[in-house]
Amino acid sequence: MSTVTTAPEALLSLAGRTALVTGAGQGVGREVALTFARHGADAVVVNDYDEGRASAVAAEVEALGARALVMATDITDFAAVTEQVEAAVAELGALHVVVNNAGNAGPRGADASFDPFWDTTPDDWQAWLGTNLFGTLNVTRAALPALLATGTGSVVNVISDAGRVGEPHMPVYSAAKAGVAGFSRALAKGTGRLGVRVNAVSLGSVRTPGVEAMIADPKAVEAMLRQYLIRRLGEPADAANMILFLASDASSWITGQTYPVNGGYSVSF
Repeated sequence: MSTVTTAPEALLSLAGRTALVTGAGQGVGREVALTFARHGADAVVVNDYDEGRASAVAAEVEALGARALVMATDITDFAAVTEQVEAAVAELGALHVVVNNAGNAGPRGADASFDPFWDTTPDDWQAWLGTNLFGTLNVTRAALPALLATGTGSVVNVISDAGRVGEPHMPVYSAAKAGVAGFSRALAKGTGRLGVRVNAVSLGSVRTPGVEAMIADPKAVEAMLRQYLIRRLGEPADAANMILFLASDASSWITGQTYPVNGGYSVSF
């Protein structure tokens, strides 16, 4: 029987690695970028369509001792994503980890439709499909040549339990997140023998700017938490810790999986 002799702190170390985190200007993405920096990442590429947010987080990353690059790009723009990922790799020399965290309705969040599906049009769907599904495809496609070159790359795709159980008021969002889960499994089968692992993390309700309006009413939160076995909202660190595990050598024999981080909102077999 083999035994693990590596020290626990070394297992979670990202020393010598560079990472790209999308949607890192706030919430879960910001916490992932900072967690990576705290665990020794050489550099973090901080993506957000809002340059001010990305720059602020990049400064926090640098204060923790890691190098940071700002990638102020709407990830639904494949040409722009490809150009900036290639530029980042050229400057940093390599790319080892990609976290596809950007979600919700992206830059179109203010006009995203929550109408019943039968009252929506394809234009309404794009706000949800663009960032969540096509943005993930765009970033992953742009980054894969660099990841494959390392022979030890890791892709972590952040989805939602909406994609696992379905949310009646967000059917297109649910479809997009389910699509990313299927993409993750399929890509893992194609890249595993080439040294790149692909996994997904499925989140329940996490306390982020994206849900501020939803959780402003204590009674609404109380009602929502009745569906959770652990009666609290998730925190960005809950998600970031799992993502760190999947980015690190601690998960070197894991690929093609979806890990719920959801307080027991839904239960996996």
